[in-house]
Amino acid sequence: MTEENEKRLPRHYVSLRSEYPKVCAALEGLGTAVREAGPLDLKTGHLIQLAGAATNRSEGSVHSHVRRALEAGATLEEIRHAVILLSSTIGFPAVAATLSWIDEVLDKS
Repeated sequence: MTEENEKRLPRHYVSLRSEYPKVCAALEGLGTAVREAGPLDLKTGHLIQLAGAATNRSEGSVHSHVRRALEAGATLEEIRHAVILLSSTIGFPAVAATLSWIDEVLDKS
């Protein structure tokens, strides 16, 4: 992980990594393994994971995958579309919340 990425990690996660280094290393290794397990490109993978985070209403994961999707070349339009597509699946209130979390990431950029 680059020093720049390290600086952007949430304090809570940094604390967990400090307290449970083996667990977090295993989780990070799993993330790498699943990304490398198939033919999807990095951008598509992060858009899928963003949709999963929205479905779970995981604000921190939404923030993470928005940042990572942007770094992988996704446009803001692609990110928003990936979430809007969920309207009939997870409901518009969850979609609206996710869109607000996306805006939080963009406001910090």
